[in-house]
Amino acid sequence: MTVDEALDRAAAVNITRIVQVGCDLPGARWAVETAKAYDSVVAAVALHPNEAPRLAEGGTLEEALAEINVLAGSGNHIRAIGETGLDYFRTADEGRQAQHHSFREHIRMAKRHDKTLMIHDRDAHADVLEILDDEGIPDRTVMHCFSGDAEFARECVERGAFLSYDGTVTFKNAANLREALVVTPRDRILVETDAPFLTPSPHRGQP
Repeated sequence: MTVDEALDRAAAVNITRIVQVGCDLPGARWAVETAKAYDSVVAAVALHPNEAPRLAEGGTLEEALAEINVLAGSGNHIRAIGETGLDYFRTADEGRQAQHHSFREHIRMAKRHDKTLMIHDRDAHADVLEILDDEGIPDRTVMHCFSGDAEFARECVERGAFLSYDGTVTFKNAANLREALVVTPRDRILVETDAPFLTPSPHRGQP
């Protein structure tokens, strides 16, 4: 599917603005180029937490962070820094230091450029909050693909964050997400697709 076809399909169901997220350098560059070319697209740029240990091992993490910083300041069509954060599901203990460093640098970028911070958090709730508290939470922060329980939802809301829910809230094994959704104030709820990975049941695997 081309960009034009995807935007036409979105417009047909009254979706008039799309956030294109770049989670590595090639993806971030493409997101910026696409947002420049289409008024209905805005970009988010970052190094995904799982990228950080790989880049650190190769000695290129600082260089990559510097390029993300440049992209973040390249225009008003760049609206967010993300996905950044922590992911302990796919990263072993030895990769966590690189994730922590990368997350801190992205928080600083969001503040520097006055962009929304979009956080990826998988199996790392306590450390995400600890780093946010240490660095100071940006004015606009979104917990992308919120995966916590009701108590974690309350902790995030207390810090001023928006909680973004996707299709996982419809999964049979996601009672904790539905409980979190109930306690999230309506003015702090966002909805996202993250399709085709987290499409709501019974449409999983479809665009």
